[in-house]
Amino acid sequence: MNKRLTAALILILSVMLVIAGCGNNNAGNSKNESKEAGSAATEPAATTAPAEKTEAVSRASEASYTPYDQKDKYDIVIVGAGGAGMSAALEAKAAGMNPVILEKMPVAGGNTTKSSSGMNASQTKFQKEQGIEDSNELFYEETLKGGHDTNNKELLHFFVDQSAGAIDWLDSIGIRLNNITITGGMKEKRTHRPEDGSAVGQYLVAGLVRNVQEQGIPLFVNADVKELTVQNGKVNGVKVLFNQADEKTISAAAVIVTTGGFGANKELIAKVRPDLQGLVTTNQIGSTGDGITMIEKVGGTTVDMDQIQVHPTVQQEKSYLIGEAVRGEGAILVSAEGKRFGNEMDTRDKVTASINTLPEKSAYLVFDAGVKSRVKAVDQYIKMGVVKTADTIEALAEQMKVPAAALKTTVDTWNSAVKGKSDAEFGRATGMDNDLSGAPYYAIQIGPGIHYTMGGVVINTNTEVLNKEGKAITGLFAAGEVVGGLHGENRIGGNSVAEIIIFGRQAGIKSAEFVKAQ
Repeated sequence: MNKRLTAALILILSVMLVIAGCGNNNAGNSKNESKEAGSAATEPAATTAPAEKTEAVSRASEASYTPYDQKDKYDIVIVGAGGAGMSAALEAKAAGMNPVILEKMPVAGGNTTKSSSGMNASQTKFQKEQGIEDSNELFYEETLKGGHDTNNKELLHFFVDQSAGAIDWLDSIGIRLNNITITGGMKEKRTHRPEDGSAVGQYLVAGLVRNVQEQGIPLFVNADVKELTVQNGKVNGVKVLFNQADEKTISAAAVIVTTGGFGANKELIAKVRPDLQGLVTTNQIGSTGDGITMIEKVGGTTVDMDQIQVHPTVQQEKSYLIGEAVRGEGAILVSAEGKRFGNEMDTRDKVTASINTLPEKSAYLVFDAGVKSRVKAVDQYIKMGVVKTADTIEALAEQMKVPAAALKTTVDTWNSAVKGKSDAEFGRATGMDNDLSGAPYYAIQIGPGIHYTMGGVVINTNTEVLNKEGKAITGLFAAGEVVGGLHGENRIGGNSVAEIIIFGRQAGIKSAEFVKAQ
């Protein structure tokens, strides 16, 4: 009798679980469910628009997001579910607020998902553990130099001073970035990655989604915010279109805009930088500058809108970014003649310029098994079918259709430079810890592509959006790539991930303080 009763109970529970699983994508009811949702929401996005949309919808159906039968008033509305938006939501929740996140795409993550190399930070506990001597002053100076001394210095000082704390905060919520490499324009290793050396974006988004769900923060997808609402000079909510059908007004004591940049908006790019027309873009299709437009309509102003970063190493057919960590871990760039043509670890604008001097306006990244083992993103590139591989340099040259003797001489010369810690040809001084002598060998053909928009809305260090007179617009905050000024005329690789976490957190903290003071 007991056995029959037990069997019956198991059957009933199984049926109940199946029914529950067929619900309308409720936020995760368990930690395991949350982890699965985070993973589903952060698989690599396809790069052509139709494929990306299809894949995004497919992945969204697997993820556990909040259903739409929710209330229409919250303490804080956050527009955009990338790294900045989710960081803001977590800090607002920790401050006792009731925030909501509205994301127009079918999945959370935005451009953060596509981030590859890592997150820059100075004077971190992980640097100290690994004997890396760094300082906030050096980080500041190198970022300022990288931006051609045009960065907003107040924002930049806040940025570098808060960077170590941001690494600690991520670690405290189960997102550990303790594998450290280097990117162009830096003298010290300060680019923090997941422990296994994998791409930072997917790992970061999965961890943030998991935390958002564990904290019970509503996260709506397919929630396209169309307008900020204003009453008596104060931003007090948004108008949002759910599933391109159900229009709703949601009120709030404060609004944080974290909608990202406009790197996928061909019309706007053509308007502000007609010289960049025709270049591929690494941006996800939702990066269209909506937040900038909405903020301008309520009195916000912009800066540096014509400053658009072209990344030097983009796989052209897939429009896919090949992360800077590949060079940071030892890869070199060679021309169609099989020769190096510049310092691979210079700032992105200079490396791009060097590629554009070549007749073919493209080049090959060449690296070995050692680089592959240290940069897990290479596995993804191989899976995508964009990597050539061979057991010898000569065989690789044949696949690349470059002169074998020239490529062999180039690699041998480079290995000698690494051994002697001196690049006599082009003065490269970083990313030289390991030579290229471990078979098999690899090559990826790359060229420049639109990657990041440095321009955006103007904020202060409290992340308050400023109007043309430099005064804060009451109730309105912004963080992430939607903001301009921090990077100046050129962004250092690894600084965008740091920006979204540092200023996303600040937006959550300061908006909560604002709400409490009302």
